[in-house]
Amino acid sequence: MSQTPAAEASERDGHHAVLTRPPAAGDTGGSRDRWAAVVLLGLTTFVVVAAEMTPVGLLTPISTGLGASEGTVGLSLAITGLVAAAMAPLTPMLVRGTDRRTAMVVLMLVVAIANALTAVSTSFAVMSAARVLLAVGMGGVWAMAPSLAPRLVAPRSVGVAMTIVFGGVAVASAVGVPAGAYIGALAGWRASFWVLSAVSLLLVVALAVVLPSMSADRAAPRASLTAALGRRAVRYGLGVTALLVTAHFTAYTYMRPTLESLADLDPTVVGTMLLVFGVLGILSNFVIGPRVGRRPTAVAVALATGLALTFGGAPFLVSTVLSAAVLMVLWGFFYGGVSVTTQTGMSRAAPDQAESVNALWAGVFNASIAVGAFSGGRIYDAGGADVTLWTAAALAAGAGALALLGAARARTR
Repeated sequence: MSQTPAAEASERDGHHAVLTRPPAAGDTGGSRDRWAAVVLLGLTTFVVVAAEMTPVGLLTPISTGLGASEGTVGLSLAITGLVAAAMAPLTPMLVRGTDRRTAMVVLMLVVAIANALTAVSTSFAVMSAARVLLAVGMGGVWAMAPSLAPRLVAPRSVGVAMTIVFGGVAVASAVGVPAGAYIGALAGWRASFWVLSAVSLLLVVALAVVLPSMSADRAAPRASLTAALGRRAVRYGLGVTALLVTAHFTAYTYMRPTLESLADLDPTVVGTMLLVFGVLGILSNFVIGPRVGRRPTAVAVALATGLALTFGGAPFLVSTVLSAAVLMVLWGFFYGGVSVTTQTGMSRAAPDQAESVNALWAGVFNASIAVGAFSGGRIYDAGGADVTLWTAAALAAGAGALALLGAARARTR
């Protein structure tokens, strides 16, 4: 995740090329910014992430309602992550000749149906089918929304547009997941998914009305993915991303039973803790993002170290509501900067292959969610909250060590 001066020059040229490319069909060409459409794309990322993560705040009642263990129900995140990881890079090929407005409308309709099916699930098998369907829609949205945003605004506004689209992720963690937990506490866990389904349907209508018709872009050649993987810095960056995301989701998927176990928290208080976590994640994104700059490796090491210490110390230090709140503050802040830091490092590693690198990053990110949720479930069921947190700490420490190793190898080339 470190670069030579030549690579830095290439990065500047690459960014310049992106910002000054000729408008494609359906682009504004700088004549008209379509901010309403950009905001709708941000709302789509909000909904799909909220739908993906809502089971985290409802793990216990879903477990009771479906007659399955909490570890088993947590596999719903693993299912979603694995299918989304496969779907994201396939989406451009599957919808190659389809108008992008039509594709987005169909994808959000799939998300709406998936949430409704989750709400009526009577067994883990039915819920698993619903989560597979959700992952198809989610993977498609992730593959398309970020690429459509730059086509809706003038080049000078691309940065703001992308911030809005990716802002849906942070807001989903801060507001969506806690809201789902509160709705679940008040009206039952099924109500949370009915609300998500209704919001998804509203977005289907809004996208059809507001999003302009946009022609399909050509998918990146498969050879470009191979070339990106051939770069050592890219491989190290993917490894760091995999370890950090796996560490987080090993523990985060089972946050509710962990907090109930360590600090004997009431379910409504858990919702507040999730809100604290999300708010600190947003704060971290805005604090760390502008400061990553030319030192993504140093920031990655700092975040990994912070997560390792937070996870490792929690079983010894968390026993009250106050200490649980401190845990959420630290956890939210350290993890909140992971996405922007790893993305920055990956972009610097291969600025001339940004689309391919981002596709690889997204695939690894979603696959790591699945691995974390799956392994966390097995570890939690077998060893409880303490062992789960210590495992997450070891993975985070490994991410920091790998980032340092990658930087050392880059300096000795």
